[in-house]
Amino acid sequence: MTPRARPGARLQDNAPAFAALGDPTRLRLVARLCERGPLSIARLADGVTVSRQAVAKHLRALQEAGLVHGSRAGRESVWALRPARLVQVRRALERISSDWDAALGRLRHMVEDEEEP
Repeated sequence: MTPRARPGARLQDNAPAFAALGDPTRLRLVARLCERGPLSIARLADGVTVSRQAVAKHLRALQEAGLVHGSRAGRESVWALRPARLVQVRRALERISSDWDAALGRLRHMVEDEEEP
């Protein structure tokens, strides 16, 4: 019996997160949550060039990708990062980086071997 893969273990499982982070506004929102911790939509909307409604829409896209979660605090929605999901995405990037470095190393080795007489 083969062990079951962890959620997010396959590279393609991270595509929704990469797509969500590909938007500059969403990336800015994630960076702001990283810097300041959980924030309300009103606080997240401060300093960005989009409306609160647009911020809410971007947060929903980030939530669907599993990157953030919202909770109610009185009349406000407070949004926070999902650290475990960010770790999965970071590991996927590290894997891509490692594969890329290995491919470049093979190419370098091949080119250097061709240059030798």
